Amino acid sequence: MEPSTDRPDGGRSRQLRRYGPLVAIVVIAAVVGAVVLLTSGGDNKKQTVAGGEGNAPTGAISFSQAKKKGLDVEFSKWCDKSTGRIAMPYFFRPECYANVKDNGGATAQGVTKDTIKVVVYLGEEHDPIIDFITAAIKNNDTTEQVKETYLGYDAIFGSLYQTYGRKVQIEFVQGTGTIVDEVAARADAQRAIAKKPFIVWGGPAGTSAWADELAANKVICLSCTGGAFNDWWEQRDPYAISVIPSGEQVALILSEFVEKQLAGRKAVFAGDRAFQARDRKFGAVYAESGAESARLAGLFKDTLAAKGVQLAEQIPYTIDPARLQEQGAAMIGRLKAAGVTTVFFTGDPIAPRTFTEEATRQEYFPEWVINGSILTDVAAFGRTYDQRQWAHAFGITAGAARVRDENGGQIWKLHEWYHGKPPAAKDTYLVLWFQPAVFYAALQTFRDGLFAGRPTQHAITQVSVSWGRHGIWPKVDYNGVDDFTLLWWDPQAEGPDEIRKPGKGLYQYVDGGKRYLLGQFPRAAPKMFDRAGAVALYPDIPAAERPPDYPPPSPRR
Repeated sequence: MEPSTDRPDGGRSRQLRRYGPLVAIVVIAAVVGAVVLLTSGGDNKKQTVAGGEGNAPTGAISFSQAKKKGLDVEFSKWCDKSTGRIAMPYFFRPECYANVKDNGGATAQGVTKDTIKVVVYLGEEHDPIIDFITAAIKNNDTTEQVKETYLGYDAIFGSLYQTYGRKVQIEFVQGTGTIVDEVAARADAQRAIAKKPFIVWGGPAGTSAWADELAANKVICLSCTGGAFNDWWEQRDPYAISVIPSGEQVALILSEFVEKQLAGRKAVFAGDRAFQARDRKFGAVYAESGAESARLAGLFKDTLAAKGVQLAEQIPYTIDPARLQEQGAAMIGRLKAAGVTTVFFTGDPIAPRTFTEEATRQEYFPEWVINGSILTDVAAFGRTYDQRQWAHAFGITAGAARVRDENGGQIWKLHEWYHGKPPAAKDTYLVLWFQPAVFYAALQTFRDGLFAGRPTQHAITQVSVSWGRHGIWPKVDYNGVDDFTLLWWDPQAEGPDEIRKPGKGLYQYVDGGKRYLLGQFPRAAPKMFDRAGAVALYPDIPAAERPPDYPPPSPRR
């Protein structure tokens, strides 16, 4: 895509029409995606820090290495010597690393003997695109609250993790354009580059221009918007790292699910009884945002075809609020005329409301299959869809089974544990914490530090993450989350959604949220809409995944 040459003007409708196709594909994951991807709680005793396709920092000695070799080294006071891990109530708490006498001094740009400079991107206070997309969740956090929350979590990880005598210095860069303004993104990136940081956290969620500019200037960016395909990340290695699975990875794992559990079987979960007696006939609907989305749609179609599964229809749409109704009417008409019993939806969390309402108007009641794309697997949005339709929705998600906690989850409580108060950014703290968390977990060489670690423990209420090459994906992995689970929509289930709002309608997680890597889905009829073993909300964190309880650090004690 060429850089944009204009800025938003006029009314919201004109802005959204111009930026439309990109909006939902990339913005939501950065706004609230971590709500379901990286909620925390459990003991990660199996995590190790060797292997992968990277090198651990020279001179770094882990607790297990020191114990195995009988080394006489010193660890920080925050090391729990009984487990060899940092003493904090945190599922992903890492192994302890020994102190060093000489940290090497100025080892990279932005790194001195005493400090590490980090630049953090802040979006516009009132971006009309984000405001439109997130209207359903009522995000009221201010820029100052976001800053305070970043600094709060940085203080937690910076004081408890091994930093080899260095202190992180955070500087902020305020965005000057909307999330899809490429011209502003490149200009803002140059402002970040001018600060000469070691690493940048975040960026505008609607364009890869920010990450492109940073990579071209050899500055690392964590959680920047990137491409859907592995080759985009390879071309920018080692300067771009993500946490959320790539579009290519999702297409591969969804194809496996379809082949093993859906293809060649009756459409028993459809709302139309006539469909329930027919073999499944598949169609796909996807949000179109240019050449890359078309390429991704082609990958999904070709991957299915290689497994003997054909798509009767594959229909793109654009995220234009003024035209969703028009597009939905034509789309549903085509799917219905083709006799499609099972619709794959890949797109934003707003469009399904219009599309499902239109399907009901046309008396078309298929199965709806989701892949967790951009918050379609979030109850806060699922409640807004036509429930006669969404009662037949199911699929896969990279999110983890949820734990009932109306007063905030483990990451909220981690902030309270350390600071004695909740995070200031109450609506977006789950988007903010994982950037300092991932950074401190691989502090020294970052890319190699991440790639050197093995996948984290497999759990139910937690995702497993890894970077590098571990035999999980066919290519080198730059995208963090590896495993997926199955879920289905239950319009009768009651409880809090992801933003702690009570109500009716929740996703049920099959087999209690059991998670699968690529190649691990069983070849069997899916257990959708079967309450036996399904869980919508765990009443508490399962004992095996509950982190130890430690006294808070001074001066809290």
